[in-house]
Amino acid sequence: MPESSAAVPASNTPSDAAVLYQEKIWPNFWIWLVSAGLSSAGILVFAPISIAAGITAAAVLFVIISVLLIVSTPAITVTGSTLRVGRATIERRFLGTAEAYRGKEATAERGTRLNGLAFMCIRGWVDPVVRIEITDPSDRTPYWLTSTKHPDQLLAALQSRN
Repeated sequence: MPESSAAVPASNTPSDAAVLYQEKIWPNFWIWLVSAGLSSAGILVFAPISIAAGITAAAVLFVIISVLLIVSTPAITVTGSTLRVGRATIERRFLGTAEAYRGKEATAERGTRLNGLAFMCIRGWVDPVVRIEITDPSDRTPYWLTSTKHPDQLLAALQSRN
C-alpha cells in the first residue's frame, strides 16, 4: 500500500478525456500504525479465551480496518472537461478561481472560514487544501474544499485549458 499519492503530470493530448492530473490521497504511515494498535485490542479482548483467538481477532480487525481505509481513499482527477474529487464530478466550465492553503490558513479554511454549503473531501493526515470556486448558477455549493498532497500541481492542472 503506497504511503504517498501519485501525481500524474499534464498530458500532451488535447482530448477532453485526457487526464491532466490524478492523485489518490492514501493514508500516511502513522495511520497504518494506529490501525495496527487499534486492532491489537482484539488480543486483549479475546486473550482470556485463548491467545490464538486474540491473535486471530487482531488480524481480522486489521484486515477490516485496512480494507475500509483503502476503499475510502479518495481520488482527485482533472481532465480537459471535468474535475472529479472522490465521488463528486463537475464540468470544468463551472469552475471559478482556485486557491491553495497550507498551515494555519488551511486550518482556518477547514474551520472558522468554512461555509456550511461547501463540498468537502478532507483527510486529517493531509495539511494542504485547495479551495475551488463553483460558478454554476443552479448549484448552491459555493466552493469545493479538498485535501491534496500536491496543491501546486492541482492548481496548475485546473488553470490549464485545452
